[in-house]
Amino acid sequence: MMTADEYIALVLDRLPRDIPMRQQIAMELRAHIDERVRQGRPLAEVLGQLGDIEKLAESYVAAIPREPMSFGDRAAAKLIDIGIALLPAIALALLVSPRGTQLYGMFVCVALLGCPILMLYTIVAEANIDRTVGKGVMGMCVIRETGTRIGAGQSIVRQLPWLLQIFWIDAFFALFTERHQREFELLSKTRVVRVHTQEAAS
Repeated sequence: MMTADEYIALVLDRLPRDIPMRQQIAMELRAHIDERVRQGRPLAEVLGQLGDIEKLAESYVAAIPREPMSFGDRAAAKLIDIGIALLPAIALALLVSPRGTQLYGMFVCVALLGCPILMLYTIVAEANIDRTVGKGVMGMCVIRETGTRIGAGQSIVRQLPWLLQIFWIDAFFALFTERHQREFELLSKTRVVRVHTQEAAS
């Protein structure tokens, strides 16, 4: 049976990492559960009444304003991430390319290695910490449209345009959608927003 601590941890895990009220939410949940248990209700019943973990997390973030990022800021973040992905791609290209490889051949090798590195790096970063280095530098993070954290599946869908080689078409959508969302962000029900800081919340 799930413990109160495990339930609270699961709720917090679904909240964006920049949310300024994580500790307050944890204390409120703990107080609510403890009060019901002291009244003699079984813990399983109390947790069941609190409902679905994802829905509960969504209710906590529903009132938090989320500002979409401009196309320019998003492009700058992507350029930073491309630069980060190119470093190991160049190193690998130098290792695997035969001596005397022409500049064009080296460029092709770096491009072929850089794309999967960029995809993997972005998927892992967004699924685990809500942002890549580039997004962090530009003060943005990735969330579900409901406001909670994205999962690995959504992170993978977000990167499919790079695999399908349609990233320019996908990025073009961000110029015309209300929240500057790419086509595959609409498909994955995710969006990129400005990081919600403590200062903004006060």
